[in-house]
Amino acid sequence: MESYSFPLYLAALLATLAVLLISGHFRRRKLNLPPGPKPWPIIGNLDLIGSLPHRSIHNLSLKYGPIMQLKFGSFPVVVGSSVHTAKQFLKTHDLTFVGRPKTAAGKYTTYNYSDITWSPYGPYWRQARKMCLTELFSVKRLDSYEYIRVEETRALLSGLYSASGKSVILKDHLSNVSLNVISRMVLGKKYMDESESESQIVTPEEFKKMLDELFLLSGVLNIGDSIPWIGFLDLQGYVKRMKALSKKFDRFLEHVLDEHNGKREGVKDFVAKDMVDVLLQLADDPNLDVKLSRNGVKAFTQDLIAGGTESSAVTVEWALSELLKQPHIFEKAMEELDKVIGKERWVEEKDVPNLPYIEAIMKETMRMHPVAPMLVPRLSREDSVIDGYDIPAGTRVLVNVWTIGRDPTIWDAPEEFRPERFIGSEIDVKGQDFELLPFGSGRRMCPGYTLGLKVIQLTLANLLHGFKWKLPEKMTGEELNMEEIFGLSTPRKFPLEVVVEPRLPAHVYRV
Repeated sequence: MESYSFPLYLAALLATLAVLLISGHFRRRKLNLPPGPKPWPIIGNLDLIGSLPHRSIHNLSLKYGPIMQLKFGSFPVVVGSSVHTAKQFLKTHDLTFVGRPKTAAGKYTTYNYSDITWSPYGPYWRQARKMCLTELFSVKRLDSYEYIRVEETRALLSGLYSASGKSVILKDHLSNVSLNVISRMVLGKKYMDESESESQIVTPEEFKKMLDELFLLSGVLNIGDSIPWIGFLDLQGYVKRMKALSKKFDRFLEHVLDEHNGKREGVKDFVAKDMVDVLLQLADDPNLDVKLSRNGVKAFTQDLIAGGTESSAVTVEWALSELLKQPHIFEKAMEELDKVIGKERWVEEKDVPNLPYIEAIMKETMRMHPVAPMLVPRLSREDSVIDGYDIPAGTRVLVNVWTIGRDPTIWDAPEEFRPERFIGSEIDVKGQDFELLPFGSGRRMCPGYTLGLKVIQLTLANLLHGFKWKLPEKMTGEELNMEEIFGLSTPRKFPLEVVVEPRLPAHVYRV
């Protein structure tokens, strides 16, 4: 009998396992996933995504609805394309969708997810968010830097005045003022000042190229992020570029930290003058919940420079592009400015609340041309149900604010640039009105949005106040190309070329 005991035992074990597997299969509830196109093996739905992903996904949502499931390679992706779904993901279930997916950009360009944007949800990120809200972007600190914003805006206006009557590339001027404002606030000086370029670790031109590359690589659809098992091949060459860019930024940031530490060394009761000083003081704080490493300081610094530079320049350039197509909007803006400001001074930050039409132009620009048309991807941290659809843990979540900005059930004539739609409207851009989310909403909302608004509104108001604008000779507004390129931001494909003429007395332009 003993010779049969092992085979009988094995047969009984296998039978038991089979019963358990079968019963488990029937007990497992079939998931009710959101609708979407059928994915191909391996690539999923990547074949449906073109060079402008927000537009490709918009077209798909018109067919499959405001909540839609795609598959990017190995990963499920759920897209919200309506006010209701955006509110579900970003507010009602914010804590469920507060994670970030792992990407090559996060790994190679942010010191292995050590920055504010890409760091995973947890104690480190919560501490980073608290530092932003209470230290880096507090009302008191931003107000203390107002003189910098004023000085650099005046320098921009003076530079354009000197180029009166000539054709200029507006983006160059806008990028310079944004970069100078941010570098002085974050780094303490114009590290990219042409007059000091010989003593700098990178030239101004090199640094601008580094920033452009960072924004491009942070927003690309890298195949290795979707199909990890072929990631090592780096078929598009993006990872190689990310690694090279990381080395350039690290060299620059090491130089910045060494300079700041040199100034702090041996100084009792040192008073922080810029944001890097603040970060270094926080890194020295023994009471922090999570130690802020040197790499963490560099990652935050890079975030502050990049985030503050690109968004304002892109938004103002799009605003002027739209206005050049509709001269009557220019006239209305000038009427408001002349009435409120007069023609003997520039617009100041305290004037902005008294300029509702200028604010409406800004909001309408952000509706039609959001800097981040699909907010930075989120990651589902646990299984959830949204509008009756199952969203499993590990699902990547996109909110297409570009589609929301063109929803005909919300906006009358959504393809037309009409600032008047915001006159008397309570819709704002601060994350509480889901019809307009240029900075996102919820816990992962852009922490520096208040600074972005200050720079955008002050710059735009003064450009409209100080100059008459026209396109180069023989070009009409109808001929102005409005194509865009996709990255972490979405700028014009072809930089705006303009001719400006002063409209205020000459003495106002003197710096």
